[in-house]
Amino acid sequence: MQDVDVNRRRFLARAAAFAPVLLFRPHALAAASPRRNDAARDISFQHLHTGEHLQVEYWSGGEYVHDALAAVDHELRDWRTGAVHRIDPALLDLLHDLRRETGTASPFEVICGYRSPETNRMLARTSSGVANASLHMVGKAIDIRLPDIPLSGLRDAALALRRGGVGYYPSSDFVHVDTGRFRTW
Repeated sequence: MQDVDVNRRRFLARAAAFAPVLLFRPHALAAASPRRNDAARDISFQHLHTGEHLQVEYWSGGEYVHDALAAVDHELRDWRTGAVHRIDPALLDLLHDLRRETGTASPFEVICGYRSPETNRMLARTSSGVANASLHMVGKAIDIRLPDIPLSGLRDAALALRRGGVGYYPSSDFVHVDTGRFRTW
């Protein structure tokens, strides 16, 4: 029993020592992840509502590229209001991994990235299935499709990654992915 208490104290002490790094450097965990490496990562989008295209290398030399992240924030803005919000870099990593998993070379077709609270309230009033506390409002969710991958294949690839939420909307022709806890609908 004493070994368990010692191990628990050791674990808690190490966790407490690492906590400030996570609080003050939100990208520290993503950058320190064992699956990460220094290989460049790029992402490409075609926004279906604005007609805009973006292809950008958002990770280079072992770190996120500030100007590229700002370009992504603008590309994935709330297209109804023009409001821009910081997009979670972990969402970009998830999308990058989805591209690898599906084998696509096509840009993600974006239906919805960031969604302002005003837009979210309006959508919640006019349609079902819009969460009051949607992760779209904090830059941690995106609704997408790929022109060369069946929608069910994109969903299956997202499910295989087991990272974040995966919503399947075949009648609306998109898959929702987010960086929240793993769940499906």
